[in-house]
Amino acid sequence: MAPKTITLTFKGYWRERNVSGIPSESGIYVVYECSYNSQNNTVTLKKVIYIGEADDVNDRIANHEKRSDWQAHCGMNNELCFSFAPVINPDRERGEAALIYKHKPPVNEEYKYNFPFDDTTMSLSGKTDLLTTYFTVQRKD
Repeated sequence: MAPKTITLTFKGYWRERNVSGIPSESGIYVVYECSYNSQNNTVTLKKVIYIGEADDVNDRIANHEKRSDWQAHCGMNNELCFSFAPVINPDRERGEAALIYKHKPPVNEEYKYNFPFDDTTMSLSGKTDLLTTYFTVQRKD
């Protein structure tokens, strides 16, 4: 592998009740704790809980084995929210690993303290609240 720049455009935010609206596409997703303001129809993101990748993000989120762990990180009156960036292999796993290494979400385990890929620069746009939008991660085995 060689140094690489991965550009992602995040879409979102989907509240847990609207999770079926997340595209059934290949990509990287971010799970947040958020609060919903029904008067303004807005969400306020509180923290990043988990970052993942999948061939079909909609299906993966709907059937994820760590869903109860995600919910355990939501405070009272808060809920899960999701964002999604389409990306195809082979960049999907490398991009996910860089995002996890940089942000260290509490429910993630793999890639939090090691980054087994060559230098990777991430350039994010779109719905990127609480995410660093431009950074480089160096190999750390």
